[in-house]
Amino acid sequence: MNSLSARALVVMMGEWRPTASTSAYVAVADRIRLLVMDGRILTSTRLPAERELALALGVSRTTVTAAYASLRGGGYVESTRGSGSVAQLPHRSTLIPDSAAPQMLDFSKSTMAAAPEVIAASQRAAEQLPAYLGESGFDPVGLPVLREAIAQRYTDRGLPTSADQIMVTLGAQHAIALISRTLMSRGDRALMENPSYPHALDALRAAGARLVPVGVSTETGWDALAVEQAIQRTSPSLAYLMPDFHNPTGQSMPDELRGTLLSLAARHGTAVIADETMAELDLDSNETRLPFAAHGNAISVGSVGKTVWGGLRTGWIRADHATIRQLVRARSAGDLGTPLLEQLVVTNVLKDFPSILDVRRTSLRAGREHLTALLNAQLPSWHMPHTPGGMTAWVGLGQPVSSQLVLAARNEGLMIAAGPRFGMDGAFERFLRIPFSGSDAELEQGVSALAAAWSTVMRHPFSPASSELANVV
Repeated sequence: MNSLSARALVVMMGEWRPTASTSAYVAVADRIRLLVMDGRILTSTRLPAERELALALGVSRTTVTAAYASLRGGGYVESTRGSGSVAQLPHRSTLIPDSAAPQMLDFSKSTMAAAPEVIAASQRAAEQLPAYLGESGFDPVGLPVLREAIAQRYTDRGLPTSADQIMVTLGAQHAIALISRTLMSRGDRALMENPSYPHALDALRAAGARLVPVGVSTETGWDALAVEQAIQRTSPSLAYLMPDFHNPTGQSMPDELRGTLLSLAARHGTAVIADETMAELDLDSNETRLPFAAHGNAISVGSVGKTVWGGLRTGWIRADHATIRQLVRARSAGDLGTPLLEQLVVTNVLKDFPSILDVRRTSLRAGREHLTALLNAQLPSWHMPHTPGGMTAWVGLGQPVSSQLVLAARNEGLMIAAGPRFGMDGAFERFLRIPFSGSDAELEQGVSALAAAWSTVMRHPFSPASSELANVV
């Protein structure tokens, strides 16, 4: 069982202080609850003892005791005499919808409804399935027809690829986790962008990585010098990057830095994962970008979750032959293959992929402009940067209140992830990731909820001391 020290929890909590209308124990409980709901505190993690946390927070033990009691009452903590308090999700949590509870608008995911082509592709797949029913159904590497289609897509984008360089997975997240636990040993260093995709962060931590952060911003993109120094100084075993339309900033890495980074990685024995799930969602042009691995040796990860439909849990890994064989051998420890029916659906969908991408890009451009207009009208103090691609905007709030805002937004019927969910050690309280992939009506409802939540949070402005603390993290 993982344990969380009092010092580490205080860092994760960031600015938690109570307002004039909120008790200290409520503020502590709310912040820990958010950390559990966001996944920053993993379930089954032992929380600090009450006395230790009280000392670290500078509050009375009675305050922490009351906060833990509140969390137990809500199902977020289970306490056992002699074993301490352990984080958990309540049995009836937001992850398991309650039919009697009000429907929440979910901005915590950047997703789109299924492309219409999925219907016809599924019907064709059902007709094709009988040809495979005489086989075992266990498929650790992927159907040849799908691997050939994925390889052809890379070739069409300017990176010659053969089917034996492709492994089909249960989505991109499965691919990242499989690569992490196969190519790293516990305690190895892993380079990672900060901010970054939260579930990749979770996968690397679960594999026992010691994370080496490098910054990415909406203004300047990657800190090239920091990237070079991090590789030279730490020689990480693994690097996880999202070089095209980075989640959450939407930025893309310059070609010169791609080549430099991959050359450095090769010299230092660093395996580089390039997450390309957003790579073909260019919103400022329809040009085809070269895959990251065209600039040097890299392991590419992709899926149809963002472009076609999240309900198709099918992704892939593109790598050299030896790496693919190593991953196939390691896979059986976690699963026995990707469902054949879904592989057939994706094979059929890829035949219409260029036209699907055109429609998706048009929709996302419109969503980006609509979100910009809504924020300018209702939340003019926020900074909405230009986002050249992807599905989300990394919006600057101007105040270190992202976590408070997220809690207030839940009271307005909106679920959204706080900025620190995308970073390490409580950073990014001044930011909020807002998806623009939904319908006009959803965007309007979501921004209205954020405006109402913002009004609530801003009724109790922070003291200068609080602002200075947030600048540190």
